[in-house]
This record gives sequence, C-alpha cells and structure tokens, in this order.
Amino acid sequence: MTALQWIRFILGTAFLSCGIIIFGIELYGVFKFKYVLNRMHAAALGDTLGIALSMAGLIIMCGFNFTSLKMLLVVVFLWLASPASSHMLARFEVATNENPGDCYEEKKKGSL
Repeated sequence: MTALQWIRFILGTAFLSCGIIIFGIELYGVFKFKYVLNRMHAAALGDTLGIALSMAGLIIMCGFNFTSLKMLLVVVFLWLASPASSHMLARFEVATNENPGDCYEEKKKGSL
C-alpha cells in the first residue's frame, strides 16, 4: 500500500470510530433520560452527527467516485429530514401531553 492509501485508511477509520462513539453516547442518552423530549433530542442529535461522521469515513475509504456521491446525497437527505421529523414529533408530543407538570416532578422535589 502506498502512503496515500494508508492516509485514506487511517482518516476513514478515524471518522468511522468517531461516528460509532457518537452513536454510543446517543444510546446512553436515550436510555438515561426520563422525559420523552430529552430522549428525542439525544437521538436526533446523535443520529445526524453519527451518520454524517460514519458516512464521511466511508466516503474517504471508498475514494471519490459515483458511490461516494450517492453516500453524500444520503448524508444531505438525513441532515435535512432527521431534524425536521424530530421537531414535528416533539411538537406532537407537547400538543398531546395531558399532564405537562408530571415531566418536571423530579425537579420540583429537589428544589427548596
């Protein structure tokens, strides 16, 4: 392997590793938070950043060709669709929540 191939491999592996780490942090946040909007926020941010980093690593490792263009279009679509859908679901949850005070019950107990 030439030096350029090694650099592409190391850079692609670094991006993939960062994407996997972001997915792990997202998964921890989804299971740690109690309130549904906090869980949705962790999932939405983790998805957009984790997918972007993972796909960037795959694009670097694959080289710049037609397949990498398709992966880039997938990243652009997910960057546009994921926050919009998460925002719509969050608005729906807020609009249909019958007891909004229940979500902050732990915060009230801990305060003076």
